[in-house]
Amino acid sequence: MVQQRNVAVCIILSIVTCGIYGIYWFICLTNDTNTVSNTQGTSGGVAFLLSVITCNIYGLYWAYKQGEKIDIAKSNRGMQSGNSGILYLILCLIIPVVAWALMQNEINSLSQMNNMGSNNFNY
Repeated sequence: MVQQRNVAVCIILSIVTCGIYGIYWFICLTNDTNTVSNTQGTSGGVAFLLSVITCNIYGLYWAYKQGEKIDIAKSNRGMQSGNSGILYLILCLIIPVVAWALMQNEINSLSQMNNMGSNNFNY
């Protein structure tokens, strides 16, 4: 089950904890995207480790794949989907937290469709 997260609180916690919460958020984004798209992708922990080892080259690939998975999840629910992967890739090159916020917003909306309007926010 995917838990909805408040985007503003996630950004603030990432800043206040000097990025430590950002690591947790990155891992959760990866796992939640795999869940909503019903795909078996790289787990959050492995994606983070690969991003660190490759000096974030894998992180750029990850951003593109996240967009593809979100587009798949939207298509499966009959929603219009574009090419979010390119948007997330460009944003991750400039300001990654904005890409993460957009991903979280999409995951929240997809999760809300599954939970029938439940507003359970977890941080």
